[in-house]
Amino acid sequence: MSRTFGPSSAPPIPDPSVLEGVTAPTFAYLPDPSTLFARRAARFRHLAQNNPLSPYLTFLAGLSEAQHAAIAATPAPEPVEAAQVERARANEMPPLDRSHFTTDAAFDTLFERALAEATKIEQPEAARTALERVRMASDVARGEMIRNVLASSIPEEALAEHLYVAAALEAHFARLASQLDAARLVPVGDGVCPTCGGPPVGSLIVNWPTSHGARYCACALCGTLWNYVRVRCTACGSTAGIGYQEMEGGNGAVKAETCDTCHAYSKVFYLTQDDGLDPVADDVASLALDIKQKDGPYRRAAFNPFLLGY
Repeated sequence: MSRTFGPSSAPPIPDPSVLEGVTAPTFAYLPDPSTLFARRAARFRHLAQNNPLSPYLTFLAGLSEAQHAAIAATPAPEPVEAAQVERARANEMPPLDRSHFTTDAAFDTLFERALAEATKIEQPEAARTALERVRMASDVARGEMIRNVLASSIPEEALAEHLYVAAALEAHFARLASQLDAARLVPVGDGVCPTCGGPPVGSLIVNWPTSHGARYCACALCGTLWNYVRVRCTACGSTAGIGYQEMEGGNGAVKAETCDTCHAYSKVFYLTQDDGLDPVADDVASLALDIKQKDGPYRRAAFNPFLLGY
């Protein structure tokens, strides 16, 4: 059962930077790949306790640890050229535009290391077989899987294989993003990551001293967090017909924000209720909320490579 709050129709929210005496929240925060995946692994293990999804959450903890180990064992990629960043900024485009991604030696090295680390994870035989298919795949086949992940379009018959590819891409893009200057990023569209151009996995209501109660969308691919006004659909930008649902008995830390304009929903995670939240891990652990939405009029707008098929 879920509880519904709304729908609500809210007027446009003014830009706080134009209000006297109010300082606008920092627009974007970039990931720290040296800690991102280790912390995510710890969160997956915490969420696995007394959870019906415990075997899968434990597996994803291992995969996150494989991402962390792969990053630690491979040289950092070359920084993105300043000229590329400035061109992107001038044209209001993401500097690491995923739609134009091409592999290079740095990615190939990290990819191989991530796959090797993944072999150490305790996993079902079907998953291990899928991993071996990725390891043995030709460059052409790997390229196709990479494009599928970056386009958020995964064929159902190969979900398991794409999970490992997505893990390698997350690690690589987080490293690239970490080398950017967050102050040079600009908004590129409603619900679009200003670093890589992808959709958010969800959004966080933060409890940070400098921006308490502000909202940040979270990118599952590169790990960037970017400021986004509250009570506004991350899929279409509408402020009308916004409602909130959560599972009965929940503590208010995870809610589905629904939009009656585009009939989409995405999850909102409240650090004010649980400061240990990780948007990727907690999205998976709250799968019951997605299952509940399948009975209603709203489609999932977010993309999480660990929730392929939803």
